[in-house]
Order: sequence, then C-alpha cells, then structure tokens
Amino acid sequence: MTETCYNIIMGLRDFLKEYIHGFWDYETPKVMVVKNRTLGVIYRGVQFLVITYFIWYVFISQKAYQESETRPESSIYTVMKGSAVHGDEILDTVEYARPSEGGDVISTILRREFTFDQRQGTCAEHFSVANANCTTDSDCTEGEVDFNGHGRRTGRCVQYYNHTFKTCEIQSWCPIEEYAVVREPPLVEAINFTVFIRNSIHFPKFKVLRGNTKDAVNKRASKRYLNKCHYDEERDPYCPNFRLGYIAAQARENFSELCRTGGVIGVFINWKCNLDLDPSHCKPTYSFRRLDLRKDLPNSGYYYRFAKYYSKDGVETRTLIKAYGIRLDIIVHGHAGKFSPIPTIISTVTAMTSVGICSIICDWIMLTFIDKNEVYSERKFDEVIKEPTDPISTELSYINSFGSNHSDLSDGVPL
Repeated sequence: MTETCYNIIMGLRDFLKEYIHGFWDYETPKVMVVKNRTLGVIYRGVQFLVITYFIWYVFISQKAYQESETRPESSIYTVMKGSAVHGDEILDTVEYARPSEGGDVISTILRREFTFDQRQGTCAEHFSVANANCTTDSDCTEGEVDFNGHGRRTGRCVQYYNHTFKTCEIQSWCPIEEYAVVREPPLVEAINFTVFIRNSIHFPKFKVLRGNTKDAVNKRASKRYLNKCHYDEERDPYCPNFRLGYIAAQARENFSELCRTGGVIGVFINWKCNLDLDPSHCKPTYSFRRLDLRKDLPNSGYYYRFAKYYSKDGVETRTLIKAYGIRLDIIVHGHAGKFSPIPTIISTVTAMTSVGICSIICDWIMLTFIDKNEVYSERKFDEVIKEPTDPISTELSYINSFGSNHSDLSDGVPL
C-alpha cells in the first residue's frame, strides 16, 4: 500500500515537473508546402466558401459595415372611414368604430346581437349553466353565484319562461341574453370601409424622421390625394388608406367568416432604412396576419359587449349589445443602418481571422487521413532544445538557396 502511494506521488511529481517546464516553451508555426492535388482542392474550396460567406452574406446582405439602430420612436394615428345603409339605419363611424379617437388599436363592428329592454329583477337562469336545472326549490341554493351564470340565485325553482321545464331563479338584468337575443344580419358593406393609418418614425441615433405619407409641398393637393387614394404596393405605396377587404385578403381570411365570428388582424409596418442613401429612399412595407386563435376553435374570434341605458316608465332600462368585428393591431418594426468605421474594422478582422480555419481543417485531414506513414507529421512537428552551433543540412537550407524559407515535401514522399 505504501509503495503504491509512493508511485502515485512520484508520477504526479513528474507530471507537474514536465508541465511546468513545458509551460515556458515557445511554439511557432512551420510553413510546409504539400503538393497534394486533393488537399489543395479542399483548401481552396474551403477558402472560397469562407470568403464568399463574408462578402455576400456578412457585408452585402447583413451590411456588417454599418452602425445600426433597432429601437426607433414611433407614433400611430388611425381613423375609420365609410358609411353604410343597414335596414332603415344609416351607420357612420360613430356607430361602428371603436375607439373614435384612433390609436395603435382600432376596431369596427361587423355584426350585432341585441337584448332589448333589460331591467333589474328576477328571472329564470339559462338551462346551460351548471346545476341550473331543477324540479323543486331545494335544488337551488339561495345566495349562490355561479361565475359562468348571469346572477345570484334566489333559492326558488321557476318555469323557464314559456317552456315546460324549470331552472333556478336569479337576480339579474332580465330577460337574460341567451333567451331574448335578437341577431341582425352582418354589415357586408363594411368590406369597402377604409382605415387611415398615419405612422411617424424617428431614429434618434441618426436624427432621421420619416412618415408613411408622401412628402408634398402643396397641402391642398396632398389632402385631395389622401381623400381619394387606396393603398397598392405597386401603384400607391405612399397611400395610408387600407380597405378592410384588402386587409382580410392579405391576411388570407374570408371576410364573410370574419363578419360571423370577428377576428384580430395584425398590421405590421416594417421600416428597413439604409441611411447611406438619401433618407427619401426609406419607405415602409406592410404585412398582415391573423393574430387570434383560428376560427375552428370555440373561443376564437373577436367580440365585446356594451349597453345603452335609458328610462322606460320611470325604470332604468338598458339594451345590451354584443358586437362582433375586426380589431386591427398596428405593430411597427424599424431598423436603420449607416456606415461606420468601427463595425467595418471588426467585421474585416473577423473575416481575415476566419480564413485561418481553412489551414486547421486541411491540417487535420492531412494528419488524419493522408499521413499513413507519418512522413508529414515528422516534418510538421520539430522540437528544438537549444540553438545549434553548426548549421544543419535540411530541406530548409536546400530551399533557402532558392530564396525560400519553408519546407517542400514534393520529392521523396509517397502520396
């Protein structure tokens, strides 16, 4: 046991001694020319791929020579425009646009469901609510509130309106919505409604302010243009008026289905500006995508409720309105870049350093797959203990007579 411990200690001492002595060694690369066609093709091929990657992707595509800014300051103003005839009613923006002042979120009502003349009182709970069906008063607990129901239970079991079965009585706004709701047809004319989206974006680092409307000297002509134009990616890229039908089509949604269930659509305004050019070339691009859950799910769509209150026969009364519609969320992304020497130097040094990967790969291939007789490894790695006093005749001295300072392994080496 003592001898084993002694051997371990001595081995550890020798290892540490060798490591400490080797720590102070100096390593310098040795240039060696290997005239092997396969290895040469691999070397130049890897070099070509690395250089192509940095020139095409890093410098041209990603513009790594630019200083960039990705957090611009942005403001959005929206207005819904249009009017429609719906039965005997004329609907304008006050009736169907929410909110009326505009912002980065705006919605329009496409279909409504009314529950008229609701008053505070007691009535039968809807039969679909859990534990609402009953036969006697003992089946209903007084004061119980079901958060999926419509009100507080009184403890009585009453007839469900003009039906033969019974449900628990509740204190609520009566009659309840599910029983007395009146559904009106969808507002199909809304497909031609337009939403005006004005977006201003500021890149504070570069002190550049841009807008998504065309710069015009004549304000009257600009106002006339904005009142008549509709956005088109090719013909009118500076027009900020978007038809709801166009937005739904670009989001790959059926407008009739949206009228039935409602939906949330994202309007993405993307600013990608190369400020090495004149700022007038900085133009926005638009994309549209459905944001809420798909229409085949039970909780998909977009709707909300509001009420109109009035007095009838001296009693406070309301009309409950459940509105289905399209909600537009305006989302702005911005990226601006301009030439700067610091990122240019960093990217250039990175590219030059990455070219060195080619030598590492080819050295590994040479020493692993080609050097079967260890001829290359013997020439590749030399250990010099001390500086020789007499010149040593090697391939190096032979090549030096021709003005070179590297070894040439083209002769006498079986490949």
